Amino acid sequence: MKEKGTISIHTENIFPIIKKFLYSDHEIFLRELVANAVDATQKLKRLSSLGEFKHELGDVTVEVIVDKKKKTITIRDKGIGMTSEEIKKYINQIAFSGAADFVEKFKDSGDDKDIIGMFGLGFYSAFMVSNKVEIITKSYLDKSTAAHWECDGNTEFAISSSKRTKRGTDVVLHINDDSKEFLEENRIQGILEKYAKFLPVSIKFGQKDKSVEDGKDKDGNPKYKTVKEDNIINSTDPIWTKSPSDLKDEDYLKFYRELYPFSEDPQFWIHLNVDYPFNLTGVLYFPRLKNDFEIPKNKIQLYSRQVFITNEVKDIVPEFLMLLHGVIDSPDIPLNVSRSFLQSDSNVKKINAYVTKKVADKLGELYKKDRKAYQEKWSNIGLFVKYGMLTDEKFYDKAKNFALLKNTDGNYFTLDEYREKVAVNQKDKDDNVVFLYTTDSAKQDTFIQSAKKRSYDILVLNEVIDSHWINHLEQKLEKTNLKRVDADTIDKLIGNGNANESVLSEEEQTQLKDVFTKAIDNSSLMIQVESMAPDEMPVSITLPEFMRRMKDMAATGGGGMPFMGPMPETYNVAINANHPISSKILAAKREDTRVKYAKQAYDLALLSQNMLDGASLTKFIERSVELASK
Repeated sequence: MKEKGTISIHTENIFPIIKKFLYSDHEIFLRELVANAVDATQKLKRLSSLGEFKHELGDVTVEVIVDKKKKTITIRDKGIGMTSEEIKKYINQIAFSGAADFVEKFKDSGDDKDIIGMFGLGFYSAFMVSNKVEIITKSYLDKSTAAHWECDGNTEFAISSSKRTKRGTDVVLHINDDSKEFLEENRIQGILEKYAKFLPVSIKFGQKDKSVEDGKDKDGNPKYKTVKEDNIINSTDPIWTKSPSDLKDEDYLKFYRELYPFSEDPQFWIHLNVDYPFNLTGVLYFPRLKNDFEIPKNKIQLYSRQVFITNEVKDIVPEFLMLLHGVIDSPDIPLNVSRSFLQSDSNVKKINAYVTKKVADKLGELYKKDRKAYQEKWSNIGLFVKYGMLTDEKFYDKAKNFALLKNTDGNYFTLDEYREKVAVNQKDKDDNVVFLYTTDSAKQDTFIQSAKKRSYDILVLNEVIDSHWINHLEQKLEKTNLKRVDADTIDKLIGNGNANESVLSEEEQTQLKDVFTKAIDNSSLMIQVESMAPDEMPVSITLPEFMRRMKDMAATGGGGMPFMGPMPETYNVAINANHPISSKILAAKREDTRVKYAKQAYDLALLSQNMLDGASLTKFIERSVELASK
C-alpha cells in the first residue's frame, strides 16, 4: 500500500528557492548526497563500536552509479538506513525553523551570501538537477521494513514498502534535461575528486583498468594483462587526521605533492590540532615565496569533517596567511545553507586568532631552535613575515622578536640587536638612531663605500614590500629613522651636527654654484655647494628620503595615497667644495673650460648611479676622450 502526503515546509515556494538561491553551483548536489551517505555510514560504525549494532559491518563503501540510458544517478550506502517513520521525520519535515519568514525574506533575492544558518536542506539540493528523486532504504534495526519514498519536485510525496533486504540507502536521482552534463562519467569523476577526495569512508565510482603480471614469456620476461578494479576516489585517513608523532617529514611532503603536484617542496609546515574552545585540525605549509606580490592565493583548502567546502578562507585566516598552502578542517566553522560562504561569528574570529598564534609560535620556535637554519630560510620567508607584521598587530608583537635584518656583509640581526649595534656610531643630533639601507648594492655602491669609510653599517632592504615595511618600522621603533644610503650626502645622512670647514670662501662657493648651474642647465634640480671630506665624490646626486618614499609608495599603490600619476623626481646635486676638482674648475681661465669640467664631474655622478644613457652618455665619452688626450 502506498501512503501519500505533503512535505511539511509551510510553503510551496521552497523548491524554486532551493534551485535558484541556495546553491549557485549545481554540482554541489553530489557533495551533499555523498556526505549524507558517509554520515549514515559513520553513524553505523559508531553504533557498532558502542555495541548497539551487533552484526558484522562488512563492506561499507559508498557507491556512486551513473546510468546514462536510464538518466539516473544513484548514491548508495550501507549505513544506518531509515524506517518509513524516520523518512517522515527527517525528509518530509524540512528541519529548519521559521520557514515562512525565510522564504518571504529571500524570495526576491538572488544573493545567497545573505542566507545564513544550517537548515538541513542538503538532501533537497538533489532537486536542482532532478525531476524526480527516490529513496529506497532499510534501517539497521532488526525486523525493520524497507521503505520507498519518491517526490517529483513539488510538495507532494509518496511512500510505500520496499523489497530491499540489505541495510542502507539508495538515493536515485532522475536527471532533468537541463542537467544532462551530470550523466557524463568524467564530470562526476571530477566532482568527486574535488569534494570527496578525503572523506572518511571509501567512495567507489565505477572501475578502472589495472596492469598486473601474468606469467613469463619464452625469454623469461614478465607478461602483463589488464584487469578491472574498483575505482576508489578518496584517501580516508589524510595526514591532518593523524597525530604528528605518527608522521615523518616524508609523509608531509608526500601529502603536499598530492595537493600541489607542480610546486616546489615547501620550506616547513605546521600541524594544527585543537579541541577547545573549538575543533580544528589541519596542516599549513610555508611555500617558497619569491620577491613579488604575484603569489597565488586561495591555496588553503577548507574542509568540514573531511568534506571539501571552499578555498575561499579569507575570514578563517588573516590576509597575510593567505600566502600559505594546506588544509584546515573544522566542524565548528559556521557556514550558510549552501556551505559556500562563511558566516561571521565569534568562532571564526577565535580560529583566525589561533591560526595566527600558531604560525607565530612556529616561526619563533624555528628561530630559537636553530638560528643558523632560520637565517638560511629568511630569503624565502622574509616577505611573508614582513607582510604579516604590516597587516596584523598581534603577529607584529610576536614577529618583532624573530624578524631579521640583513646587512651588506651578509650578517643577520633582530631589530633589537641591530639597534644596539649601530646606536653608538649612528645617532643624529636629536639622539635618534639612524638605520642606513640600500635597495640596490651595485647601483648604490659609491654611497655604500662612502658610508663604510665612516664605519657606518648598511642594511639590504630590496624586497618589493620593504618600502611599506620601512615606514612601519619607523612608526614602531622608538627614536629610530631609516634612510637610504643615497638619500643625502654622507654627513647629512646621520646629521650628528659635525660639519667640515670649507677650503673655499663664500664668494668662491657662489662662483662654483653658478658654474655648475650653467653646466647642468636643469631648473628642476636643487644645486648646493657643501663642505664635504676631500675623499668624497666631487658631485653627489641624491633623492631625499621623503621624496623617494612617496615615489615608491605611489608606484606600489600604498600609503593610502590617491593616484596622482608619476611622482616628480626632485633630485639634489651636492658639489663638494673641498674636492680638488672644485678648485681646479675655479682655477680655469676660460668660462667654457670651467663649464666643461663641471659638466664632466656631474656626468660622472650620473654614471655612478646608472643615470647616464643615450646621447648624454655618448657626449660624456667623447668629452672624456678629449680631456684625456690633452
